[in-house]
Amino acid sequence: MVKIKIDNRSLEVKVGIPVIQAAAEAGVEIPSMCWREGKNHITSCMICLVKDAGSGRLFPSCSVAVSEGMEIISMDDEIREARKTALDLLLSEHVGDCTAPCQLTCPAHMNIPLMNRYLAKGDFENALKVVKKDIALPSVFGRICSAPCEGACYRKSVDEPVSICLLKRAAGDEYPEKEETFLPAIDTEKNKKVSIIGAGPAGLSAAWYLRLRGYEIDLIDRNAIPGGSMRLEVEKGILPAEILEKETDVIRKLGVKFSMNTEVNEELFAKIQKSSHAILICSGSGKSGMDKWGLPDRSADPKTFRLENSNIFIAGSALKPAKMAIKALGQGKEAAFSIDQFLQGKKVVGEYFMFNSRFGKLAAEELSEYMKESIDTGRLIPENISKGFSREEVIQEAARCMHCDCRDIDTCRLRIYSDLYKADQKRYHSEERRIIKKYFQHKELVYEPGKCIKCGICVDIAAEYKEELGMTFIGRGFDVEIGIPFTNDLQEGLKKAALLAAGACPTGALSEKNKDEQYES
Repeated sequence: MVKIKIDNRSLEVKVGIPVIQAAAEAGVEIPSMCWREGKNHITSCMICLVKDAGSGRLFPSCSVAVSEGMEIISMDDEIREARKTALDLLLSEHVGDCTAPCQLTCPAHMNIPLMNRYLAKGDFENALKVVKKDIALPSVFGRICSAPCEGACYRKSVDEPVSICLLKRAAGDEYPEKEETFLPAIDTEKNKKVSIIGAGPAGLSAAWYLRLRGYEIDLIDRNAIPGGSMRLEVEKGILPAEILEKETDVIRKLGVKFSMNTEVNEELFAKIQKSSHAILICSGSGKSGMDKWGLPDRSADPKTFRLENSNIFIAGSALKPAKMAIKALGQGKEAAFSIDQFLQGKKVVGEYFMFNSRFGKLAAEELSEYMKESIDTGRLIPENISKGFSREEVIQEAARCMHCDCRDIDTCRLRIYSDLYKADQKRYHSEERRIIKKYFQHKELVYEPGKCIKCGICVDIAAEYKEELGMTFIGRGFDVEIGIPFTNDLQEGLKKAALLAAGACPTGALSEKNKDEQYES
């Protein structure tokens, strides 16, 4: 045993263990992507850097063994910046999107690729759950959305974008007849009331998500029936009244109170303020009373939607005139995040979005790589646009999706640490990047070398399980890659330890093919 100090805390640890292990045993977490306790490793990520308190020297904690009298600093400004630099360098070579461009472009940030994968399998129920997580009115917006997501779809580089809006509509139209069997569970009742003024896209969206969080919701509108601009400005042939009524009725069945035919004058607004823990104003263009209520016009924070330090929030066209109804709907959902934070006494920061890697446009030679997860058929056009796709057409069109998102988006340590240390992917950006390759020969795995950090974990696991071929380092210097020896394929290289290697991979380079098939609410 040797005596050391970590962050001025005296410890007695085993001789010869690496500093990172000693720290872990003392409850001090040091980030790492390439280290495994008790296993061989290559010091490749350099984000486990710590500091020798005596000399001020930084060193990788995974590769230096403890010694008698060692004093270590696990975190300070210099260490944080060094770890960020290491991440910036790793990201400069990383070729892969965390989130698909279509999802990034969607104002509601819906997980479009996951919806598509469920629909391609004919699983309409889970597809609808995915949609409803971000879009409260899927049947409505499957008909009226201006589809900015389709403009960002990588598939249009091949032929035409996936018909995302019609697929979303199909998921919504498949809503079961017995809605009560499908209604999502409401969180613990909070015994707090939120009044929402305006039953248009923003107000209806906010009502849905706040009610799911357990708040009492009073949705107030001067019109006789809800819908706002969706009912008043959209042609009836595009959005049938019964579709809007069906989806607003689902919100009502969740327990939202609808106070229609209610003009909010100065006196009523004062009463609402007294009876509500929070107020969300979604009253269209802002001409319906905000000035009479003594509120400054469109002065809420555009990120949190909160009006200064009050309990009042403003979203949709009441905040800023919006040409796209989907943008107002997305703001309603985001305002719900802020209101929930406010009512729980947390800092109001709005919806949080993690670090996202982006590599830009697909090169011509990469189109075939992305088409490996798609089908080579053109974009379908319904014979009757008012009826939309048949079930068989939905399955076929959804299968045109190219799976542009990362399978390991929730577990990738490169993404998690990049978010934690506020890494900058463009800091060491070069004009030329690696060409994307995707290997699908294995029945269980996908290998994308452009996401590999060359940590060698898969190489070691293959050796530990005595794989006949395994995986190895191929090439030299900056051109080195991990692959299968003698130009064999992945199926031959990993016969025993495939899933173990994928689970240990710190990025999305080696991942399970069907990892995201199980829906998680």
